[in-house]
Amino acid sequence: MTQLDKQADTHTAMLAFGQRARAAARLMRNAAGHAKARALLAMADLLEERGASLKRENALDLEAARRNGLAEAMVDRLALTDKTLSGMAQGLRQIAAMPDPVGSTGPTTIRPNGMRVAQMRVPLGVIGIIYESRPNVTIDAAALCLKSGNATILRGGSEAFHSNQALGAIIQEGLKAAGLPEHAVQVVDTTDRAAVGEMVTMTEYIDVIVPRGGKGLIERLSREAKVPLIKHLDGNCHVYLDKAADPAKAHDITVNAKTYRYGICGTMETLLVHADVAATLLPPIAATLVSKGVELRGCERTRTILPTALPATEEDWGTEYLEPILAIRIVDSIDEAMEHIETYSSQHTESIITEDLGAATRFQREVDSSSVYVNLPTCFADGFEYGLGAEIGISTNRLHARGPVGLEGLTTMKWVLTGEGQLRG
Repeated sequence: MTQLDKQADTHTAMLAFGQRARAAARLMRNAAGHAKARALLAMADLLEERGASLKRENALDLEAARRNGLAEAMVDRLALTDKTLSGMAQGLRQIAAMPDPVGSTGPTTIRPNGMRVAQMRVPLGVIGIIYESRPNVTIDAAALCLKSGNATILRGGSEAFHSNQALGAIIQEGLKAAGLPEHAVQVVDTTDRAAVGEMVTMTEYIDVIVPRGGKGLIERLSREAKVPLIKHLDGNCHVYLDKAADPAKAHDITVNAKTYRYGICGTMETLLVHADVAATLLPPIAATLVSKGVELRGCERTRTILPTALPATEEDWGTEYLEPILAIRIVDSIDEAMEHIETYSSQHTESIITEDLGAATRFQREVDSSSVYVNLPTCFADGFEYGLGAEIGISTNRLHARGPVGLEGLTTMKWVLTGEGQLRG
């Protein structure tokens, strides 16, 4: 088969995915809430029943990943463990129990002529999800799109191919058990990278693309996409230890923010410390981090307190490591901390540790990121922790959705007007 023949085959295959999804989306707009919940609960039961077979398929992906030299943080994202599967099933049940957003209306305004004006929440339509490594995204994305009344096309990374196909079979069974259209969720069954290029240009069939992956993937899709994207490029997250930080909180939150999991986008990558408390707070924090295998890179002032830290470069301040590496900078004020964040942040998640209400209020009001915390580790950047159930991704966009994208982020609003025969004069 020539390259042109291969491209033609991929184009034809993706066109078929799009046509089936569009047809399913029309049916999903009117799907009953109890049917959607029944499908999700069936999927949760199947995940638990078939844990052993899912892990066998996942083992094929893990073996190939290590053979191909995939970074350990990425291998961690790829693994389906008993804990991961249990969390996925729990997420499905949580989403099933959540109120159905479709059809809900906001406040009604009554115009002087008696006409009633409101907005109603409706599905976006067809959502394409393009993601790398994490097979749990297959379940999370399917569940959220299903509950919000959308059809979805899922294209996972080649490194998780076996896992994703096995999870896709479970999703299909859940849809069938609830009498929902079988093409409401489709998992792309090719590893051909051209399929991604096709998806992001299918404006007739796909209403929005949600990419979840590394910076390289997001940059490529941003260049090529004709379909709108809900995206974030990376998660260069910061924790700022204010001069009014409680030492115990500062220690525990900093360690948790960095070491909870290295491979997630909410991991702290840069620690900012007020100069007034740096000599007190940094040594015990550094000792704990080093004991956990974290490499420290610091500014010159940091290295006078932590002489074993490596020198931080300009590149370090803008890097999302996704590894046990932490950049540390000492600042003279909250303003300097916020200026650093403004300069280097990816506008994902930032946190201030302080007992000063004024400083906390300023930080939350003035820092321009999709999530801004007080006295919490940045690793809470997750839809499950926000009470959204699973999330389809974290958006640093300013338009349509921002932060963790849950059910409401996968819907839009239409205006609904009701009258009694009023005429426009």
